[in-house]
Amino acid sequence: MKLHISDTAFTQLLAAWQQQEYIDNKDYQFLLSKLSETQTEMLMLTAQQLTEQHFNKGVYLRGLLEITNYCKNNCFYCGIRADNHSITRYRLNNEEILNACKKGAEIGFQTFVLQGGEDPTLTDERLCTLIRNIKSQFPQHAITLSLGERSHNSYKLLKEAGADRYLLRHETHNPAHYSHLHPTNMSLTHRLECLYQLKELGFQTGAGMMIGSPGQTIEHITEDLRFLDELKPQMIGIGPFVPAANTPFQQHTSGSTELTLLLLSLLRLRHPNVLLPATTALNTRSQQLRTRAIICGANVLMPNISPAIAKENYQIYQNKQNDCETVQQLQQIETSLTNIGYHINWSRGDYNA
Repeated sequence: MKLHISDTAFTQLLAAWQQQEYIDNKDYQFLLSKLSETQTEMLMLTAQQLTEQHFNKGVYLRGLLEITNYCKNNCFYCGIRADNHSITRYRLNNEEILNACKKGAEIGFQTFVLQGGEDPTLTDERLCTLIRNIKSQFPQHAITLSLGERSHNSYKLLKEAGADRYLLRHETHNPAHYSHLHPTNMSLTHRLECLYQLKELGFQTGAGMMIGSPGQTIEHITEDLRFLDELKPQMIGIGPFVPAANTPFQQHTSGSTELTLLLLSLLRLRHPNVLLPATTALNTRSQQLRTRAIICGANVLMPNISPAIAKENYQIYQNKQNDCETVQQLQQIETSLTNIGYHINWSRGDYNA
C-alpha cells in the first residue's frame, strides 16, 4: 500500500520547494512518488497559476528543423545511433534549411531550432556560414542549436556567428546511469562541462532528461533536480522515454507520462521563469498530453517545419509523429490552446530572469 504524505506536511513541503529552499532526499521521495491524487492536482494547479502569472496564458512557438540524422555516437537509446543501419540517412543542405526558415518566418515563427545528430560534416565553418546567412535574412529572429557536444572554441564561434540558444540534454546526472545509457567513449563529465561552457559563453542554455529511461530510479531523478538547481538553465527539456527500433533498448517499457507531467509542474514551481517545452515525445504518446503539459506548467511548443525527408527519417524513437502541413498544424494548436483558455505568443520568447 502506498503511504502518502499528510496534507499539512505537503503544504509545508510545497512552500519550501517553491521558495527554492534545500530539501532532503526523503522529501524528494515524497514529491516524486508519495503524493495523493488530490495533492498532485493541487501541485499542478499551483504550477498552472504561476505560469499564467509569468506568461499570461501565452505559449511560445519554435520552428523545429531536423537538419541531419547522421550521428557519430552510439547512444543505446537513440534511433539515429551510428550502428543503426536500417534507417535512411539524410543531410539538409544550407539552401534547404534557409528555404524552410523562410517558410517558417512567413507563417510567423520568431525562433528556429536547428536540431541534428553529431554529424561530422557540421563543421564550425559550415555552421557559422549557415547561422550568418539565417541572421542576414532574419535579423530579429532567434536561432537555437541542438547539435550535441562540441569544443569550447566551437561553441564560441557559433555564438559569435549569431546563435542565441543551445539545447543539450544531460539525460542523467548519475555516472553509473549515464554509463548504462551510453558507450564507454562518451563521458558524463564532458557533457556537463559543455553545459557550463555554454552558459559561460552567454547562450540561453537548455538541459534536461528522459523520464523512465532504462535503469532510471527516483534517486537518479533527485540527482537531476539538484543538478538543475545548480546549473540554473534558461530552458529545461524533459519527456517520457520512448523506445527506438534497432537499439539495445528497443523492448524497454516507455516512460511514465504522469511522472513527466508531475515533473513539469515541479520544475515550473522551482524555476518560475524557465522556458519549459511540451516535448514531441509527449505528443507521440497522445495529442491530449500536449494540452495537459501546458496546463501543468509548460510554455513552449515546437512544431516541426522540416522538409518531408527529415520528418520521415529523423526517427530518434518509435512512432514519432510526422506532423501535418504546418499551416494546418498551427490551426490545430490554436484550437487546442483556445479550448483551455490559452493562446499563441508569437514573440521570440527569450528567457527573462
